[in-house]
Amino acid sequence: MATVAQIVDVMQQLAPVALAESWDNVGLLIGDRNATVKRALTCLTVTPEVVAEAIEHEASLLITHHPLPFDPVRSITADTTVGRMLLNVIRHGIAVYSAHTAFDSARAGINQHLAIGLGLQQITPLQPAADDPEVGAGRWGDTDAALTLSELAGRAKAFLGLKAVRIVGGADWPVSRVAVACGSGGSFLDAAGRVGCNGFVTGEASFHNCLSAAAAGVGAVLLGHFASERFAMESLADYLGDQLAGIEIRPSDRDADPFLVV
Repeated sequence: MATVAQIVDVMQQLAPVALAESWDNVGLLIGDRNATVKRALTCLTVTPEVVAEAIEHEASLLITHHPLPFDPVRSITADTTVGRMLLNVIRHGIAVYSAHTAFDSARAGINQHLAIGLGLQQITPLQPAADDPEVGAGRWGDTDAALTLSELAGRAKAFLGLKAVRIVGGADWPVSRVAVACGSGGSFLDAAGRVGCNGFVTGEASFHNCLSAAAAGVGAVLLGHFASERFAMESLADYLGDQLAGIEIRPSDRDADPFLVV
């Protein structure tokens, strides 16, 4: 078995907390660093269903992308969903660790893997860190062949195993330089334009972000917030399992996209 502290050390080597955005809440959020961990789950978001799974699985650590708690809390009571989840994980001795935007921006983080999965070349951070230009928020790179927006969307679907994505712009628009921002990435459109991108792949963007992209001739592929990040929670479980002996780590089975297409 490993200790919570040992797992935290591995996570911080992979995604140093210094890479997180200033507004974020990352690192060990709940738990005792000296506690031992025999079983752990990775998940995109801590939900009541994921907490129940962790309890049933007798997991003592949740490694989540989205923080719990995210916003400061003045009280922890069973009157709110967040309060009930916090009480449950504390009651059952379950630690919670979140890397969130640190993992988005890391050298081997979510955006890097998403850019590689799309077949981009010469991948570079959209907003490089001041002290290390190889890490930072978002990614951009050139395609390895001439593509249309529809073909770029097809690559994204194949990489993530999706049945459908949404696009902004004409299906036959040419794309040759593509920016990537997992999650809610509409705020990166200006940065993408500054480096000459004519393609943009993100989880979600606002209506007005999409109008701005189309007006600027930037074809966008909207994967869905969940789909743009969940794949990394699966590979993260494999990575941690390789790095840590004597601990069972797997992705949550109940971590689910709240959106359904009907």
